[in-house]
Amino acid sequence: MRVSDMARQADTTSETVRHYTDIGLLKPRRDPGNGYRHYDLADLHLLRFAIKARSLGFTLSDIQSLATASEEGETPCGQVRSLIECRLADVETQIRELQALSQRMRSAMAEWEDKPDCHLDDGRVCGLIDAVVGDEGKG
Repeated sequence: MRVSDMARQADTTSETVRHYTDIGLLKPRRDPGNGYRHYDLADLHLLRFAIKARSLGFTLSDIQSLATASEEGETPCGQVRSLIECRLADVETQIRELQALSQRMRSAMAEWEDKPDCHLDDGRVCGLIDAVVGDEGKG
C-alpha cells in the first residue's frame, strides 16, 4: 500500500507516515519503476503500535527501541512497564507543579481584581507582579 493508504488505515496523516519512514521506524520497499514507497501489513501494524504508544507518552526513540527488541525476538513488555512507570511519575510531578501554578495564578487574579493599572517611575516593570510574586519568583 502507498503512503496515503497507510495513513488512512491507521487514522493518521501522510506526513506522519513519511516522518516515521524518514527516521527509519517504517521500512517500506521501493518500486524500482517509479520510486514509490510500498508498505506491507507489518508496517501498518507497526504504525498503529507507534500511534498507540505515542498516546501513552512514549517517545519515538522508545518506540524504535521497543520495535527493534520485538524484531529481534525479544518481548519488550517488561521495558514497556518500566518506561511507563517512570513516565507516570514524571507526569504526576508535572501535574502537581501545574496545579500549584494554577493556584498561584488564581490567587494573583483575585488579588489584582480591584487594583488599578499604573505606570511605575522607579524602574519596575509591573507593580501587579511585584506585589504578588515575592522571593519565590527570584531565580
